[in-house]
Amino acid sequence: MSTTPMPATPRPATPTSTTAPSTTDPSTTDPSTGQSAVTVLGLGPMGRALAGAFLAAGLAVTVWNRTPGRDAELVAGGATGAESAAAAVAASALTVVCVVNYDAADAVLRDAAVAAAARGRTVVNLSADTPDRARSTAEWAARHGVGYLDGAIMTPTPTIGTPAGVFLHSGPAELYARHRPVLDALGGTHTHLGEDIGRAAAYDLALLDIFWTAMSGYAHALALASAEGIAPGSLLPFAEGIGTLLPTVFRDVAEALENQDFSGEGNPLTSAASSMTHIVHAAEAHGIASGPIRAAEALTRRVIAAGHGPDGFARVADRLAHDRSS
Repeated sequence: MSTTPMPATPRPATPTSTTAPSTTDPSTTDPSTGQSAVTVLGLGPMGRALAGAFLAAGLAVTVWNRTPGRDAELVAGGATGAESAAAAVAASALTVVCVVNYDAADAVLRDAAVAAAARGRTVVNLSADTPDRARSTAEWAARHGVGYLDGAIMTPTPTIGTPAGVFLHSGPAELYARHRPVLDALGGTHTHLGEDIGRAAAYDLALLDIFWTAMSGYAHALALASAEGIAPGSLLPFAEGIGTLLPTVFRDVAEALENQDFSGEGNPLTSAASSMTHIVHAAEAHGIASGPIRAAEALTRRVIAAGHGPDGFARVADRLAHDRSS
């Protein structure tokens, strides 16, 4: 559900087919043209990219946006501009929604006329929000006879319609399989994460947590480097080197959590906390706000105080999960 630009994200190791079915369900085609038909609601940058990819794949595309005028280029390229959201939904068996969040999505979908038009059809919501909001909208859809799938877009707009796109989906497997041929027009890899409608949003938020936390750390590092007279370009190759370490570290921490093996041999939490303290002191000596790294230091020291100083960093994740469940 993310429309935030991110680096290409590898497909999670979840069993799924990445090969499109060889036939298209007749219920998803426009009887007047024989083309697969799809509606796109929401024409921000990502919505326009989605509609453009569908058009490029030869689908019959209907588009609608709350603010008029954003459909001009798409209509010139062959899309049909609808006068209302209800008319747009009625034009296709499948509607793809891509707006800023579920407040915006619900404001469109839960309109009485739109709900009536959507009955017996399928909505795929690629808007960004929380798992609970996805479940709430799925409950609404079920009450109104609307097929519903949730999804997340994990790569930026230039990847849409290319092999680099990454899409996550969750919801009824039969519904996903039925509309998979149309969704495949968006290019990239598509992963169905299971029947739990909130699963795509959960993956989305967890992955964005990594991304934005890392970006906050990078912004802080650039400020600290600048204060010491180091230009961004000079730091860059070393920052990229740090980045190459992360996949191995991520794998080690995941395996440690799954195996409940928290050995910190070589890099105990006490050492990690010490280095965090040095960062805080150096940054704040230059007047640089250090909220994110201070929070990481405080969390690490809390875990150490609980008796886990010799453990590795996987223990921090374990304690966070333990605190949630206690």
